[in-house]
Amino acid sequence: MPARFMGRRIVVKFGGALITKKDEQCVAHTEIIRNLCSVVKSITEQGVQVIIVHGAGSFGHLKAKRWRLNEGYIPEFDFSDDACTSQLEAVEHVRKDMLKLNAIVLSELKQVGLNALSHPPHEWASNLGPGFLGNLDRFQSDDVGVVHVSFGDVVDVDDDRQFGILSGDDIVARLSIELPDIESLVFAMGGVDGLLKVPPHLATEKDLIETWSPDVSYEGLHQADIDVTGGIGLKIQRGHLVVRNGVSVHLINGEYPNRILDFVCDRPWRGTTILP
Repeated sequence: MPARFMGRRIVVKFGGALITKKDEQCVAHTEIIRNLCSVVKSITEQGVQVIIVHGAGSFGHLKAKRWRLNEGYIPEFDFSDDACTSQLEAVEHVRKDMLKLNAIVLSELKQVGLNALSHPPHEWASNLGPGFLGNLDRFQSDDVGVVHVSFGDVVDVDDDRQFGILSGDDIVARLSIELPDIESLVFAMGGVDGLLKVPPHLATEKDLIETWSPDVSYEGLHQADIDVTGGIGLKIQRGHLVVRNGVSVHLINGEYPNRILDFVCDRPWRGTTILP
């Protein structure tokens, strides 16, 4: 087993809608990624180790939706007039696109002087949901300058489905619960400051829900026509699971990444905290 880091550790999820243009296939928000990675560097300078999981956004969801990869293998699927001849070929397309997005994140982390190590889930994980299979020892390191990175991906499934979409939200849940010394999970979101009382397009600053528990209603944008993993609802479910296991969970607008640094440094910050 790799040596264990003995200091503070957090898990940060870069939302797919934050780091990509979700309605333009395979287009990254490079400046946002760069700003996030700069803040990750600042967090490590506080002696806090960061593990990153990023979403797919337009690098995964559009093709996965077109080819219904979230449903698993469909023998009668019609591929006429398509670039792919089978769902299995489509799986490889999506995996390659996810590696392209991952390479952009890794590059920006290395630009700020961090040692970024990538762990593509299709190489080590199988099955779906928060109980997916896969050894997490690869995410251990005793060096605060090492940043382990993973992402939502198409993985093998041990039943008739053959494959499916393992959400980054499921990955962060297992990492936060099972790795030692994880103190917080931060969801860096796109376009919203956290959970809201009203739909995002109607919200004012007063509509932020600063602390959420299961008895509090909220409104969120889920692009069901694009997203194949569950949107904000899945984040809340997995976040609540993590909180019940003793790790704090926070939703922060990743377009203002210094708010994440403020949170880590125990300064005033804006966002939502999930309560048990």
